[in-house]
Amino acid sequence: MHYVYTIYNKDAARIYTGETESLERRLEWHNSKKFSRSYTARFNGIWQLIYFEEVSDRKKALVREKQLKSYQGRIFLKKYIPR
Repeated sequence: MHYVYTIYNKDAARIYTGETESLERRLEWHNSKKFSRSYTARFNGIWQLIYFEEVSDRKKALVREKQLKSYQGRIFLKKYIPR
């Protein structure tokens, strides 16, 4: 199984969408800044999971990730941002 996920950083007012095989591990990596050169490591604050979908394989996950990063996908995700 693969997951397509979106995380949100309230302090930076930023969202990030990606795909992974392990949501828990990936969220831990984002918050620990394990990848110092990654997009999410640039911002202070906690990244919280706001949306995810489970898909059967990586190919489908990459297609869905691209859809969520499109204009219509960003509009769809805005409703999940906590206020």
